[in-house]
Amino acid sequence: MGSETNLATNLKPTPIVLCTLNARYIHSAFGLRYLQANLGDFKDQCVIEEFTLESRAEDIVEKLLLHDPKVVGFGVYIWNIDQTEKVVALLKAVAPDVVIVLGGPEVSHEISGQSIVGFADYVITGWGEKSFSLLIEQLLCNDSDGDGDGSNYRAGRTSTQEAVVIAGEQPKLDQITMPYELYSDEDIKNRILYVEASRGCPFKCEFCLSALDKTAWPFDLDLFLSEMDVLYKRGARHFKFVDRTFNLKIKSSLRILQFFLERMDDDLFLHFEVIPDHLPEALKEMILRFPVGVLQFEIGIQTFNPEVQTLISRRQDNDKAQENLKWITQNTNAYVHADLIFGLPSETVESFGKSFNQLVELAPHEIQVGILKRLKGSPIVRHTQAHKLVFNPNSPFSIVSSDTVNYQAVQAVNRFARYWDLIGNSGRFKACRELILADEPYARFDRLSRALFERTGQTHKISLLRLYDLVFDIGVEVLGIDPSALRLCIETDFDKSGLKSIPRCLVENRKITKSESTLRNKQRHNSRQSRH
Repeated sequence: MGSETNLATNLKPTPIVLCTLNARYIHSAFGLRYLQANLGDFKDQCVIEEFTLESRAEDIVEKLLLHDPKVVGFGVYIWNIDQTEKVVALLKAVAPDVVIVLGGPEVSHEISGQSIVGFADYVITGWGEKSFSLLIEQLLCNDSDGDGDGSNYRAGRTSTQEAVVIAGEQPKLDQITMPYELYSDEDIKNRILYVEASRGCPFKCEFCLSALDKTAWPFDLDLFLSEMDVLYKRGARHFKFVDRTFNLKIKSSLRILQFFLERMDDDLFLHFEVIPDHLPEALKEMILRFPVGVLQFEIGIQTFNPEVQTLISRRQDNDKAQENLKWITQNTNAYVHADLIFGLPSETVESFGKSFNQLVELAPHEIQVGILKRLKGSPIVRHTQAHKLVFNPNSPFSIVSSDTVNYQAVQAVNRFARYWDLIGNSGRFKACRELILADEPYARFDRLSRALFERTGQTHKISLLRLYDLVFDIGVEVLGIDPSALRLCIETDFDKSGLKSIPRCLVENRKITKSESTLRNKQRHNSRQSRH
């Protein structure tokens, strides 16, 4: 209790607190840093408080109130809306005079009826850099005495008033201050640093909120690279680009890659989201110059089904996409994370399985099997009636059935996705994967997945040791894999795992190996004795 009292005593009152709940500690709140960077004269009167989804609402509110804030702004996303609502509700109950401002994609559309909005004073939709700054200026209206302490602060709404909804203004990018100086030394050392060389997306894929953008807008590249240079000199080595279309404008892509190539060292790591069917020779030549462990490409395939692509307004040259993906995996040192989405309108389990098989054949390092989510405002909802799309009313609002997949099928793919992460994506079953998938990857892994759930009744908290035995038993009994071949593969994977305990499926084999080794050693000893 004493430490908390000291903290409260030592903290300088701060009129503005920006808060969000990240999925994990290593993530950083990019949007909040943009808001603070663009507060003008109020920038130094603002602090950012980041928490994780595991944080208790009571603890979060307590820490927020230590700042004695007048305004608290929350970044609301599909993954944190439930926990954020608990925080906002408690904050409004404990400190009703604190003005609560909500922003972020999850409260930028379909605002009416959202329970979290009932606890807020203001909601800013869309881009917030300029609109939040203007709102703060109005709320704190401190120009009467000029001391910037917010002494003429205007209290929040009464309980009978509705939240004021402000349509976020979208300024030109050269009017937005970049936020990179707000990454602390601790962020640079311990967190993923998000950066963007452009905003928006020219494509209209209906499952994505970026479909609402008119185009993609580039930041001034010279200014952006100068900011990256400052970050690099401060020690930053992990850069995650959030650009939706990194390779849209090749000249810019080449300049960015050349910038980092000139600063290459053993710790550099770059993540880019890449358009799969757009890989000109100049970009290929540049990619080839990077060593292992530096480049990670997130490549959204989503589906190879042409009918589904047309239905959801997704433009993708499938032949070119497959050709480029195959070239990257076979010729470069880049790590490839490829995405598929299950549950798109008119997609069946069979057609999804076909896309999965095609992707496995192209051999990306990781295949992310995602389930379609209903992002508020995304155009995908126009298919709701025609294709009987039903979404879970609870976050993250994933699809639960449609006219082509029933609830049980969606549940099965949900488990498939989880087990695929444990076995296919984890890197812990590299030697086993080929035996498991063979010539029918989706069908065989689906059988493995169903058997895993039948035997465990769970998709989480399965120990790696137990998983080795489960894969062995199911591989032999359900998939018909030769026991000796599978045991050899599991032994190879186990030896790289670092586990001290031995899986049951290897115990007998290890005893034989040990006895054979002892026998050979004895024979060698006897041979030496006879020679002497």
